[in-house]
Amino acid sequence: MGAAIEVRNLTKRYGKMTALDGVSLDIDANEFLVLLGPSGCGKTTLLRCLAGLETPDEGEIRIAGDVVFSAERGLSMPPGKRQIGMVFQSYALWPHMTVFDNIGFGLGIQKLPRDQIRTRVDNVLRDLAMEGLGERYPSELSGGQQQRVAVARLLATKPPVFLMDEPLSNLDARLRMDMRTELKRLHIDSDATTVFVTHDQGEAMTLASLIVVMNKGQIEQQAAPLDLYRQPASLFVADFIGMPRINLVSAESVQENGRGWANVDDFRIPLFNDAPQGRLTIAARPEDITLSLEPQPDAVEFKVYGALSSGPELMVQALRGSTMITVRGSPQQDVKMDQPIWLTFDPSAMNLYDESSGKLLGAHQ
Repeated sequence: MGAAIEVRNLTKRYGKMTALDGVSLDIDANEFLVLLGPSGCGKTTLLRCLAGLETPDEGEIRIAGDVVFSAERGLSMPPGKRQIGMVFQSYALWPHMTVFDNIGFGLGIQKLPRDQIRTRVDNVLRDLAMEGLGERYPSELSGGQQQRVAVARLLATKPPVFLMDEPLSNLDARLRMDMRTELKRLHIDSDATTVFVTHDQGEAMTLASLIVVMNKGQIEQQAAPLDLYRQPASLFVADFIGMPRINLVSAESVQENGRGWANVDDFRIPLFNDAPQGRLTIAARPEDITLSLEPQPDAVEFKVYGALSSGPELMVQALRGSTMITVRGSPQQDVKMDQPIWLTFDPSAMNLYDESSGKLLGAHQ
């Protein structure tokens, strides 16, 4: 059974640099929470503070209701007593130990009888389809197999909290996709609480039940993956989430005859009717813009700047003046460089942001 985690006003400094700036976070039991953000945003520091590998300067951490760190009380529980297991980016396997001994190491620390260690390690090896590899050494394994050993070591000790620091970053793209499925399945089967660190938004969107986007040591937004994708709370989140990137266009919002419009350079696009007025930034996903090869009502003429086909989808970069728009086209659409095309923007699928603060002003419902 997973354990709930509570983080209150956590601050961690390295000299003059603040890695965590008053972070507060509640993680429900059995949640698969992903800490997402660019390098240096504080996500790994937060994970290491949860694990007890870093000592915060301020704040408090509770795991399963127990205080494991409190700056005010001068309390910092060692990692071995925090009911957590951790998978490191480098896997951190003992090179002189066999697979069996690597997996059983934590069980030996717990002073389990040898026969129980044997049974539990054999069960984990079987569950991860690694029978027959117990007597090999890490150097004799592939990257994917080493990753499975690191996960198996965590599973063998059956902690209520799994902490994972970019465990898939050393794998090739195809194996990384396979291991995402494995990790999600293991999370469900183990009934644990998982906190997973990554800078890969695709990894976050496919694995998480809840994503926490971090920026400069603070939480920018926390939401379910689809909510985060459809209604980013800030320009930072909007720009960070989504591949290809979201279209961000500076515009002047006006109301005319009860209808909202956005004036952009020498063209205008429709907005939802109660859109806020004034200078703002429009955010539109490439799939929310329709590409046509002939003129359409309310469509804006662009020309093709670039077209990239991956087989199942066509990505087109369209240019008008200084405005570049990325749109998902149909693989059946035959487009050529500099060809005129017409783009229709869906007003119900746009988010509007304040240009100065970057905060969400209005969103589609």
